[in-house]
Order: sequence, then C-alpha cells, then structure tokens
Amino acid sequence: MSEIRLISWNVNGLRAVWKKGFTDSFRKLDADIFAIQESKLQEKQLTDEMRHMEGYESFWSYASTKKGYSGVGVYTRIKPKSVKEGIGIPEYDNEGRILELDFGDFIFFNIYFPNGGMSEERLQYKLNFYRDFFDYAEEYRKKGKNLVIAGDYNTAHNEIDLKNPKANENSSGFLRIERDWLDRIIEKGYTDTFRHFFPEEVRYSWWSYRSRARERNAGWRIDYFFTTKEMPEKGMVKAAFIDNDIMGSDHCPVGLIMEMP
Repeated sequence: MSEIRLISWNVNGLRAVWKKGFTDSFRKLDADIFAIQESKLQEKQLTDEMRHMEGYESFWSYASTKKGYSGVGVYTRIKPKSVKEGIGIPEYDNEGRILELDFGDFIFFNIYFPNGGMSEERLQYKLNFYRDFFDYAEEYRKKGKNLVIAGDYNTAHNEIDLKNPKANENSSGFLRIERDWLDRIIEKGYTDTFRHFFPEEVRYSWWSYRSRARERNAGWRIDYFFTTKEMPEKGMVKAAFIDNDIMGSDHCPVGLIMEMP
C-alpha cells in the first residue's frame, strides 16, 4: 500500500501569495498532489520558478475570457497517465476552472467552482456548472472509476460550515438553491471527506478580508475534497484536514490522505 497526501488551496493570486512565502508553505505541506485555484495567471505570467518546483511536474489551465481571473494549477510528484483541461463546454472551459488528471487508481479533478454573488446570471451560471460538471463525472462513476474532486466549491453546505448562517441565508454561497446542489452531490454517491471524519467539528477555510474576519474566525468552509463514496468505504481515504495555520490568502489549505494499493 502507498500513502498519498493531497492539498487543495485557493491562493487568490499566485503572484501575490508567492511574495508571502508560498514556497515555504508549499514545502511545509509536503503534498504528493498540490492543487491551487484562482491563480489569476495568463500563461506568459507563469515564471519558470513557479512552473518548475523541484520534484514536481505542473499542469495549468488559464482563463481566456479576461486577464487576472480564475485559473487552476496542479503540482504532482506522481506522473499522471493523462491530463485534460475542461469538460468540453466552452463557457466553462474558457474560464480556466477545471483540470483532470488520471492517475490510474483514481481520477483527480481540481476545480474552481464559480462564485454566484455578482448577478442573477452568474448565480445561474454557477448552478449550471454544478449540474454539467457532475453529469460529466457521472460517466466515470458508471465505469466504476474512483474520483477525487478537490477545490473551492464556493458554497458552505450547512449551518455548521459558516460563522453566521442566519445573516447569510440570502447571500450567494449559502443560498438554499446552492446548498441543495451539495445535498445532490452526496445523494449521487459522493462523500465530503472532512465531514466523514469530523461530523460535528467547526472549522473554516475562507475568511473575508473585511472586519478582521480571520482574526475573529468569522469564516466559511467552502473548500472541499469530495470522493466517490466507495473510496472511504474501501479504506482508501485515511484522513482529512484543514490547515488554519497557513497564511498568505483569504483561504487556507485543505488536505486529504489516501492509501492506494
């Protein structure tokens, strides 16, 4: 059996977090697979230093719709069998939100799910994204594939997952219509790995930059590792964690430890 350590972190701008000690945090977290969201990079802005972390390959997807927006990347010590950007739907793929890496024993997705707070149109875009991505993932599930879906889901699932649920019940990120999608994901056969191990623990992964929210721990848990439910049932998922001690972004890293044959 081999242990695999995975990290997911919305860095809110790779260039910005790079200046705040990203490489030290990266080495401290010591992941085999390290996924970042919201890189806010175009390809020409990705430096050799960023691309070539010692001991890792890296793969990237960039937004073509506008600069300084969205974008995801994956650093990996484990060589993937294949890498794919997007799911074949241009309105999503053009925003650089999805990377898919096939590691044989499991397929890994790094996803920056949309924020629905800008307008009614963006809220609908977010809901459509959930629907269409999980329709895409379902085709793999039908084939018996193990799936690991990491990233910033931009939705707190239940009241335990944010500091002020009543005050935010009409805010995107905690709307009932958004939370219903996380219910559906679980009904479809996926497991929220952190809640699997810690059903009642209050822990957050994002804090607004306003009003000293992180200092007061007035946060939201919106960053997740979901897996197909068979993975924890088979003992392939060994631990999940949220590392509140890592600074540099308005999000903190979340992690998963798996054991593979």
